[in-house]
Amino acid sequence: MTAKMPKIFVCQPVPGPAIERLRQYGEVEVFPYSHRPISIPEMADAARRSDYVFCMHETPITASIAEANPQLKGFALSYPAPGIVDVEACERAGVPLLYAQRPQAPEDGGWSLNGYGLNPRGTADLMVAMVMCLAYRVFDADRYVRANGYFQEMTMDLMGQGCTGKTASVWGLGKVARQAVPRLKALDMEVLYNKRTRLPKEEEAELGIEWVGDSDELIARADYLCMLVKYEPANLKIMGEREFNLMKPTSYFVNVGRGRLVDEDAMIKALQEGTIAGAGLDVYWHEPSAYYDPMEFDPYIPEALRKLDNVILTPHNGGATYLSRGMQTLDIANAIVDDIVAREKAQQETQQEKEKP
Repeated sequence: MTAKMPKIFVCQPVPGPAIERLRQYGEVEVFPYSHRPISIPEMADAARRSDYVFCMHETPITASIAEANPQLKGFALSYPAPGIVDVEACERAGVPLLYAQRPQAPEDGGWSLNGYGLNPRGTADLMVAMVMCLAYRVFDADRYVRANGYFQEMTMDLMGQGCTGKTASVWGLGKVARQAVPRLKALDMEVLYNKRTRLPKEEEAELGIEWVGDSDELIARADYLCMLVKYEPANLKIMGEREFNLMKPTSYFVNVGRGRLVDEDAMIKALQEGTIAGAGLDVYWHEPSAYYDPMEFDPYIPEALRKLDNVILTPHNGGATYLSRGMQTLDIANAIVDDIVAREKAQQETQQEKEKP
């Protein structure tokens, strides 16, 4: 171990195992706020005073950050998200990108002890939790009890439509949706799906799901419309005013996919006017994504959404379990540790060469 430990800056609070690992090899500074992301000027300042910078997958690494400290030994991250990480600027500045060794996630979107299969599983769990909370009006009931302090047993004030026998329309069938389907089926729900390429009928039968090729029909039949389409520019605002008007007034919209799949203003209008019964949202228009142009580095939720009582709002928190995020951030920490160890080894070998007679 060298006499002077390297300075490591962590761009946001992360689970303890990653921090403990880093503290074995360096002096660790953690960005102290959890209610907002680090800004670009704050990142540049941190880079100037550090030897390593630990980044999450949506932490910006712009040209100004990459050029802030030519002596920086590396930015550590899971992968270089296009538009968020300026790889060319890092190369020009001579600052390495240290990638976490990311084990292959299971083909079926299942989970494994490397943590990466756990992220879609956790996101699916959150989506189904939103469905259940909307179905049984859990948040309404919580507010009702807190406001009144008393209640009428079996009150009519909090009747919900429940899950049993209801229809969940899953728009998109990637890793998250595949995890969600058995959970929805376990609630005795009919599950419809739509995706770019239809599954073989044998697989549909095994999953117990029904193909609906027309997205309008998928929307109209839903009691719970679950948005899981992969975002790409062609899918910008695929859920707009026309689509919300196709929904039943008793149905709910749940989005754990990407915010810009949805016309947010049209959704707010549908919620305000009772076009739909409510929504569960984990993603929003104003937040960073590798596909958005222009890029958003200052995520926020509009006040109009925050004022609505018929909406569940979470801060892009799918997959946020101690196990999943703990393992992912530990892998990023290990990328820094591996570089520190490799540099120390190289220094020792150089010194040994110099000391040879």
